Amino acid sequence: MKGFEFATISQAAAAIRAGATSAVELTRLCLARVELLDGLLNAFITVTADAALDEARQADRDLAAGRDRGLLHGIPVAIKDLVDTRGVLTTYGSRYYSDHVPDEDAAVITRLREAGAVFLGKTGLHELAFGTTSVNPFFGAIGNPWRPDYHPGGSSGGSAVAVAAGMAFAAIGTDTGCSIRLPAQCCGGVGHKPTYGLVSAAGVLPLVPSMDHVGPMTRSVRDAALMLEAIASRDENDPGDVSQALDDLIERMEAPIAGGVVGVPTDYFFEGGDVDVKLIVTEAIGVFEELGARVESVDLPDCHQAYSEANATFSEVVDVHREALADDIEAFSDPFRARYSSMTRYSPAAYEKAQRFRKEFTRGMEEVLEQVDVLAMPTATVAAAPIAEQPPEHDKERRKNACIFDFTGQPSISVPCGFTSNGLPVGLMICGGRFRDARVLRYAHAFEQATPWHGRHPSLP
Repeated sequence: MKGFEFATISQAAAAIRAGATSAVELTRLCLARVELLDGLLNAFITVTADAALDEARQADRDLAAGRDRGLLHGIPVAIKDLVDTRGVLTTYGSRYYSDHVPDEDAAVITRLREAGAVFLGKTGLHELAFGTTSVNPFFGAIGNPWRPDYHPGGSSGGSAVAVAAGMAFAAIGTDTGCSIRLPAQCCGGVGHKPTYGLVSAAGVLPLVPSMDHVGPMTRSVRDAALMLEAIASRDENDPGDVSQALDDLIERMEAPIAGGVVGVPTDYFFEGGDVDVKLIVTEAIGVFEELGARVESVDLPDCHQAYSEANATFSEVVDVHREALADDIEAFSDPFRARYSSMTRYSPAAYEKAQRFRKEFTRGMEEVLEQVDVLAMPTATVAAAPIAEQPPEHDKERRKNACIFDFTGQPSISVPCGFTSNGLPVGLMICGGRFRDARVLRYAHAFEQATPWHGRHPSLP
C-alpha cells in the first residue's frame, strides 16, 4: 500500500475491484496517515475511525455480494465540519456549537452514502466558515502540508489539507467567497465550485445563503467530476435548488479543446498581489494555445463594483447568526464579531441595490461567456503566507478573484499550475457560464493532463 496514499479515486476504485486492495485497507491507510500527520497539520476536528472501518467492511461485503454502488464505493472521504452528519459531532468550527450532534444527514451526505463512500470524519475550518486562513481560535490553526507553519487557505482548509496530505481520497468543502478554490490553490489540489444550486446546501450551516455553494476537493479533475456526479441532485429542501439536469461530466471530459476559445480578463483579476504568482499563471494560460485553443483578452463588466456589491450581499450573515450572538456573544471570537459587525453597516437599501447590480452583472458575464468557452485567471494573486505573519493586504487578495463567481453563481475550478520560488503552490482558475460545469471540467482536465503539477505531492514524514 506504500505510495497509494496519493492515488486518485479511479485508481483506488480499480484496485478494489481487481482485488489488489479493499475498502478496509484503504480506510486503514487513511486513518494511519491521520494518526501520523494530524498532530502536525490539525486537519480534523473529529475522526470517526471505528465507524469508518465498519462502513468499509460493509462496502467490501456489498461488493463481494455483487452490490456495486459505483466509483465511490469504498472510497474514504472527509467532510467539512460545516456539514451535518447524523450522530456525529458537528461544530461548524465554533465554540457555540461545540456540543452539537445533528439528528439528520445533510443532503450531500445522503448522496455520498448512496454512492458508497466511507466517512473518515469532520475537517477543520475557519470559525463558522467566515474567513480565508483556517486559523481557528477554538480548534487551532490548520497547517499547510507544503509548509506547516503556513496557512492552507480557508475556509475549507481542513478538507484541502486532508486530500493534499494523503489522509483522504477526496473531501467536501463549501464556498461562499473562495472557500473551496483558495484552499485548493494553497494546498496544490483541485477544488470545484459548481453552478449555484447544482449541489444541495440543505443541512449545511449557511453563511450567505444566496452565495453558498457545496462542492468537491480532490487530487485530480476527473476525481472532482466523479464526486460532482455523485452529489449533484434536485432537492426541494434547498432554497437554491435548480431544475437544470447535470451533463454527463465523465463522457465529455476527454473531448479535445482544440479550436476552443479561452478568455483572459484584461483587468481586475491580475491586479495587486504578487508578481511571482501572476507570472506563473500567465505562463500556465499559454498551455491552452499549445493544446490548440485560442487565447484572447476579454473585457468584463465592472468587477470592481461587483466585489463591492458582493461584500454588501455578505450582509445576509447578520440574519443567519443574529440569534446565536444574542444568546451567547462570548462564544464567538473577537475577529468573528468584528467581521460580523462590519456587515451590519449595510442598510436594506444597500442590499437591494447590490441585488439589482448582481442581476445585471451576471447577465453581462453570461454574454461574455457566449463569446468564449471559458475564462482563465489566477485563483488568487497571492500564495499562502505564514500563520504568524499575515500581510494585511492578503485579506482582500485571497478572495477578490474567486468571490466574483460566488456572486454570479457560475462554475469555476482551481487546478495547480506551478510553484512560487519558495515552494508554495499556485492555482489557475477556470470559469464558465451557468450550468456549463462539464465544459469547465473539460478545459481543466486538458490543462492538467498537459502539465506535471497534479503529480507533485508534499514531502511529509
